[in-house]
Amino acid sequence: MKICAIDIGSNSVRLLMWADGKTLYKKMTTTRLGEGLDASGSLLPQAISRTAEAVAAFAEEGRGENADRICAFGTAAVRSAKNSREFVAAVKELCGIDVDVVSGEREARLGLSGALGMSDGGIVDVGGASTEVTVRQGGKVVFSHSYDIGTVRIFDGAGRDIDRIRRFIADRLSLGGVNFGGVKFCAIGGTASRLGAIKKGLKEYKSSIIDGTQLTAGEVEGYAEALTSMPVEEIARTTICGKSAEVVGGGAALLAAVMKGLGIGEITVSESDNLEGYVAELLGGEAKDGRC
Repeated sequence: MKICAIDIGSNSVRLLMWADGKTLYKKMTTTRLGEGLDASGSLLPQAISRTAEAVAAFAEEGRGENADRICAFGTAAVRSAKNSREFVAAVKELCGIDVDVVSGEREARLGLSGALGMSDGGIVDVGGASTEVTVRQGGKVVFSHSYDIGTVRIFDGAGRDIDRIRRFIADRLSLGGVNFGGVKFCAIGGTASRLGAIKKGLKEYKSSIIDGTQLTAGEVEGYAEALTSMPVEEIARTTICGKSAEVVGGGAALLAAVMKGLGIGEITVSESDNLEGYVAELLGGEAKDGRC
């Protein structure tokens, strides 16, 4: 069976083409669906339009690949917006797909399944409007929380000033004093991929090279400092960040804060994430061979 799965995030829309038990390829386009959401509580008309068009384009690609199933799921921006039904209707009208709106708890579970399969460990998923942290020990989930903070919310609320960003994060992120310093953690999502690519010196996205990249807490903090002080044009020109150049520094600061708060000294970038987890769920189980 061939499956085309589309992840509608708050910053980017991503495509997974999957068949015969493996990922064939992934694609991503930045549409900033969550732009302005933190201030108004609603999705902007232009954000709805450009994101729905991106979903429709990926759905058309799935049809061109003769996918047996084409499905799309929406995360934080879709589930939290007051006018989420307007977005869902726009996608339905353009390409005939019903958007599956996932809860924060389910989003965390999908990410854990995609990155770790059935293995113990933890994930940190820094998204555009939310951040999920989930830990499995002894085969059971012992910690799972979705926080209403992400790269787009940070940019809308604090811009690119590192001191304002840190204050914004401190106000929004309460980790409850838990410490998982002995747990192997994976970082998933766009921020993790971009930081992994920067460490590898890549100027274009290459999943196979980024996957498995290890980032120390000090390195992530250093990227946060650098990516909030460099001009946006330089970031866009010299890294793979492109249209996400203005938000990636805030994402690095958020990942650094989570790592510090949970006692994580090193984290591994996983290119297997909630897309693989979603496909596994469609097929009636969990991903069996998470690559982190």
